[in-house]
Amino acid sequence: MAPKRPKGAGAFPKPVESPAPKPPDPAELYAALDLGTNSCRMLIAQPKGSQFHVVDSFSKSVQLGAGLESTGRLSRASMGRTVQALRICQQKLKRHKVRRMRLVATEACRRAKNSREFIRQVRRETGLQLEIIQPEEEARLAVISCAPLVSTKTDQLLVVDIGGGSTELVWIDLTSVPKRDRPRAIMRLHSGFHNTDNPFPAAKVVDWISVPLGVATLRDQFSDVDDDSARFALMSWFFEENLSEFSPYADEQTREGFQIVGTSGTVTTVAASHLGLKRYDRTKVDGLRMTSDQIDKVIRNYLSLGPQGRRRDPRIGQDRQALIMSGSAILQALLRCWPTDRLSVADRGLREGLLYAQMSADGVLEDGPF
Repeated sequence: MAPKRPKGAGAFPKPVESPAPKPPDPAELYAALDLGTNSCRMLIAQPKGSQFHVVDSFSKSVQLGAGLESTGRLSRASMGRTVQALRICQQKLKRHKVRRMRLVATEACRRAKNSREFIRQVRRETGLQLEIIQPEEEARLAVISCAPLVSTKTDQLLVVDIGGGSTELVWIDLTSVPKRDRPRAIMRLHSGFHNTDNPFPAAKVVDWISVPLGVATLRDQFSDVDDDSARFALMSWFFEENLSEFSPYADEQTREGFQIVGTSGTVTTVAASHLGLKRYDRTKVDGLRMTSDQIDKVIRNYLSLGPQGRRRDPRIGQDRQALIMSGSAILQALLRCWPTDRLSVADRGLREGLLYAQMSADGVLEDGPF
């Protein structure tokens, strides 16, 4: 007589079901959209302590500024690509029922003759109302997004945001702010670079500049130079010439107590190359500190690879190989002017600044490290 099969033998064990995460309350959500010369990026987040928690995100290369340098206009094709991306953003905003948001456009829309027509097209086809912001606000938002990366030992700070169509530089003097309050003093700049009503020790904005040269516009200006190394050298020196009106340019800066924070795809790509990452990892890149010598070594390697080698490099890729050289030319020019042992890499920027500014204005962030 065959033995009886135990009841339930061979059956899959009943899985232990974890409860589905509770969807965030739409009343707590904020959105920030940054439409630049190259990319369309959006974050949806909710405040969490002194920071925020990202609920959803979107990023796509739309090349809105393609051809802008030669025509002064946004092309029909680039506007079409961008509207398609914005439709996806609109669907995400609708799905999460977001009510608090800022949707901004930057250099490409500032410069294009037909930008107003494009803004109307976006409103008509997606229901989204884009706002073209001025360079000072763009610079200010980039600065406050980087507040958590500012060292308490920093006396002089240079924040650099290398975009597709422009590069913003902000020089900040922190010597009158107590060391422990320095990151928080950067955060307070969300209300303006020269806010005289602030009762707290203030970060002093010595000077700021928006150079109308970013990775795309600088590349386009030298697209007729065939030699890779010659094109790189010309781009770097040309960018430096455009810094002459930036007042700290004339002053020699000691490395002690000086920090640069760089926010852009260029800086994060250089950092990933320095670390030898096979795949990009934000947790390893954001906040990384690099020296001028380490950055220079990466850039020299890019040049030795040449266009074909850069296309095959998984950290750069086919789409970015030309842009990484124009971005590296900007970075090299900055480090030629202000060598530093402390360049902090920021995988953050305008979107994060928009979120911090909205949440700070509403008083929903706790008083944390900044």
